[in-house]
Amino acid sequence: MDYDKSMMTSEKTDIKDRIDSIRNTIPGHVKILAAAKTRSMDEVRIAFEAGIHVFGHNYVQEASDMIQMASINAEWHMIGHLQRNKAKQAVAIFDMIESVDSLRLARELEKRCNQIGKMMPVLIEVNSGREENKTGVLPEKASEIVQFLAGCQYLKLKGLMTMGPMTGDPELSRPYFKETRRLYGEIATMALKNVEMQILSMGMSNSYQVAIEEGANLVRLGTSIFGPRHS
Repeated sequence: MDYDKSMMTSEKTDIKDRIDSIRNTIPGHVKILAAAKTRSMDEVRIAFEAGIHVFGHNYVQEASDMIQMASINAEWHMIGHLQRNKAKQAVAIFDMIESVDSLRLARELEKRCNQIGKMMPVLIEVNSGREENKTGVLPEKASEIVQFLAGCQYLKLKGLMTMGPMTGDPELSRPYFKETRRLYGEIATMALKNVEMQILSMGMSNSYQVAIEEGANLVRLGTSIFGPRHS
């Protein structure tokens, strides 16, 4: 038991130290989202106690279980690919959907939010790397979803999210962040009703510093907060 307590104390210190270190390297206006996929309840609670109040998850059911059991007053974002048949459950548990990647999904989310009378802020996921095996809308196809969201009653477009190709060198992600920032500005200048371009969600543990240089104000961090993923 003493060994377990020692391990927990060490883990708590490590996570807090990582969060403090990250905060010292980023501007104050940049919000940190802790990616909770594969993480334990204890890790999530430690991060919350260390001042992280926005968490993201890739899977609806796992997120639902974690949100209920964690019992923390945090903001939860859906950051993974969302299937339309999970939209009903997703709108019930999340505070933001960052991964709207098709008109069909947007329509389903509007329908489900209407049913429960819930306003849902959303981000359009952009496939900035134009990768065939990745979700997200191509930059030139985003306007169709933007126009639909502008007319929604229960969804409110708040910005864009992009993953960018996964590479070892964060500099290789810069062109994709630039492209997403360009699209973000283009949509903002349209001055559409129900569209408030406030959030540019870009960058993960290996690339968040480059993403911030290119305009990100929300970064999604997992490994740099919690350490290597559990299997």
